[in-house]
Amino acid sequence: MVVEGGGGGNDDGGNGRDDDRSNNNDDNNNDEREERKPIEFEIPDVVELFKKKAKKVRASVKGGGGGGGGSGGGSGEDLLKDLKKKIPAIGLIAVVGIILIIILGAFYTIAPEEIGVVKRFGKVVRTTDPGPHLKIPFIEHVLKPQVTKVHRMEVGFETIDPGPPARYRSIAKESLMLTGDENIIAVEFIVQFKISDPTAFLFNIRRPGKAIKDASEAAMREVVGKTMISSILTEGRFQVQQETKQLLQRILDSYDSGLSVVAVQLQDVLPPDQVADAFKDVASAREDRERAVEQAEGYRNDLIPKAKGYAEKIINEAQAYKEAKVNEAKGDTSRFLQVLKEYRKAKDVTQKRIYIETMEEVLSRMDKIIMEGAAAKNVLPYLPLRSERPANKGRTNQ
Repeated sequence: MVVEGGGGGNDDGGNGRDDDRSNNNDDNNNDEREERKPIEFEIPDVVELFKKKAKKVRASVKGGGGGGGGSGGGSGEDLLKDLKKKIPAIGLIAVVGIILIIILGAFYTIAPEEIGVVKRFGKVVRTTDPGPHLKIPFIEHVLKPQVTKVHRMEVGFETIDPGPPARYRSIAKESLMLTGDENIIAVEFIVQFKISDPTAFLFNIRRPGKAIKDASEAAMREVVGKTMISSILTEGRFQVQQETKQLLQRILDSYDSGLSVVAVQLQDVLPPDQVADAFKDVASAREDRERAVEQAEGYRNDLIPKAKGYAEKIINEAQAYKEAKVNEAKGDTSRFLQVLKEYRKAKDVTQKRIYIETMEEVLSRMDKIIMEGAAAKNVLPYLPLRSERPANKGRTNQ
């Protein structure tokens, strides 16, 4: 139909303008495509070849008549010949590309914190350690769970913004629990766990996150349901954590989940808002009691060593006094026995010596007035010794 349209005058001219515009547009488009044309592969050249041949066909159609038809036929044959020449190159490129894809797909790397689980047609055939490995492309697939990383699960709350400052939101349906003494308490805690068996973790539980959260909540509710609220709020927190960890591990083992519980950590344990003030008063009183007990213990620990030291000092002094008195008594006894021995040998001499020694000892400690015999005849025998020496009251004057 294009060839037949070329015989009319007006239509021919109109078609000629349209063809010129289309040719100009095609030339511009071709220039833009040539600028964007990749340079590393042969395939874009084939596309360009189609465009050039189409341009030649349009130019031949513009000339009109049977000659144009013959020219168009020749151009079509040339196009087929060029395609036959290019097809082997295209096939070679495709084959090389497929080989490269297969080779690259056969290699994979396992990171240090991962374990590779290799599946062949959906069946686990082996596990691989960290490092480079090979697999069968398109047949074997590798899953890479992180087995050394400690994962974290929040129960009773969720982190809105890690901060700083961090912001959290409580989840009442998870945190509100009933204690052993039928009190309601809000428990928020964190579960830390690791993957101990990658194969069991990947294929034995469908939704690991939900399974862990549900099991953690169930374990905590069971432990809290057997514990008094006063214990949970004060000294029983550590015991609640340990019992919950053990119970949660048993639940996960019953699922054959391949998970190992690292720790259960209580975050906030609070009473409901309606009774929060009363619980605060109780907690404050308990803290005051503990503080008083600690102060008393400190006073006791300070006083007892001092008392023991003072008692030890008194005992040592008494022991020293005892030994001194015993030694003194022994010395007096020995001296008396020696005097007795001498007294038996010479009684008069011994008596006089004892008298003189006694007088020396006694008179040496007394205030004395000594008058000679001749001078004493003219002296009044009365002397107011007591009024003259008031400081010596109670002493014997001579």
